[in-house]
Amino acid sequence: MGYVQGESRAQGSLFPVSLDELIGPDHVCRVIAAFVATLDLADLGFTKARAKATGRPPYDPRDLLALYLYGYLNRVRSSRRLERECQRNVEVMWLLNRLVPDHKTIAEFRRCNGAALKRAGAAFVQLCARSGLVGGQWVAVDGTKFQAVASPKAIVEPEQLAQTLQALEQRMAQYLQELDSGDTQDGATAADPQAVRAALAELQRQQQALRQATPGKRVVRTEPQAVVLRGKGAGYNVQTAVDAQHAIIVAHEVNAQAGDNACLQAMGEAAAQALPQPSFHVVADAGYANGEQAQALQDQGIEVHVPVKRSVNNQGGGALLDRQRFVYDAARDAYVCPAGALLHRKQVLKADKAIVYAASEHDCSACLLKPRCTNARRRLVSRHQFEEALQRIHAQATPEAMRLRRCTVEHPYAALKYQIFEKPRFLLRGLAGAATEISLATMAYNFKRAMNALGPGALMRAVRSA
Repeated sequence: MGYVQGESRAQGSLFPVSLDELIGPDHVCRVIAAFVATLDLADLGFTKARAKATGRPPYDPRDLLALYLYGYLNRVRSSRRLERECQRNVEVMWLLNRLVPDHKTIAEFRRCNGAALKRAGAAFVQLCARSGLVGGQWVAVDGTKFQAVASPKAIVEPEQLAQTLQALEQRMAQYLQELDSGDTQDGATAADPQAVRAALAELQRQQQALRQATPGKRVVRTEPQAVVLRGKGAGYNVQTAVDAQHAIIVAHEVNAQAGDNACLQAMGEAAAQALPQPSFHVVADAGYANGEQAQALQDQGIEVHVPVKRSVNNQGGGALLDRQRFVYDAARDAYVCPAGALLHRKQVLKADKAIVYAASEHDCSACLLKPRCTNARRRLVSRHQFEEALQRIHAQATPEAMRLRRCTVEHPYAALKYQIFEKPRFLLRGLAGAATEISLATMAYNFKRAMNALGPGALMRAVRSA
């Protein structure tokens, strides 16, 4: 018995007459084309949104936006790979009307339109809201780390800073010598002067970044805006705000902060701009416990649900009375100790946003509870300046709210990292480049969620009626 045989390459075939016959009526490419066609690219700020009357015609930014959206939906982010898809992928041929832009043109579009791409993603979120995919009642906020382009070898330890600066100065001196030798030989040199100048400019940028580094901290030599991640090299902190109804990402940002403690207010306000109503609930994990920012959101009508981790009194081996045993008296602005004595305001720690209350030495020395209370001459208790806000958001962080957070915000990160990015690593350098990639990725993710919720046909009708 022989093998399964295909047709002869010389056999004539009747292929469809047009590319349009190869793309089904509910194909994702038709949805992408319909969405891109509704956008006012000039109003969104895309470059070359209006072609000039003279000169070589540019590629339409609609085509390049559709190409990138298709690419991120199919885990194709490289400009060179997108160029190859234009040459061999029938779906991309239909989407771009057989255009084959080179990889430099494709990459330049992404590099120059970061802010416009974020606004285009916001426009799609508004479309989802009008289609009933955004409930606007509960929003879950979370952050995760994506690796930067920079290699872990580019991380400079504090004790290596002087040595690295010296090595950079030596390399810069070599490049300057090459330029001088090229000038003396009237340009007859093996080195390309333009490439040498570009390399010299990059070294100067690295030198300036190293000199401006915070003393005692590690810095990434080739990408100074990146933060050093624990066990993962250099990277960035990606923040998202996800609506609980259909897990649509309504807001996102990229920063270079190692933690999430300073991100609560920014994400809550960004979500407020995207949601149909200004009042809603924000739920996040304990890393976002920030009393000052929670109070600012509360003043705007946004309810915050965040658990607060409290430090315990570990003095005396942890056997001494915890601060929870002391009751705050707001009328007298003092704490009442278990023995009934008062602890009055002693000082304000502006850096820690805390107020220290102290008992009198006379009360503590005569107190029978002193051996169980403190080993010092008197007991001190600290209170956060926004203690009421911290207590409120902790009380509102019920098990049901935290379960909603896990079910809402964890899945989008898995989709972004492994279904869209393929692996959580950026291709573009710097904060601006990372933000551009996340804008494209979140737009592709929301596109996929909307198609799953409505279906391609219904989504296409919603896009055309917008």
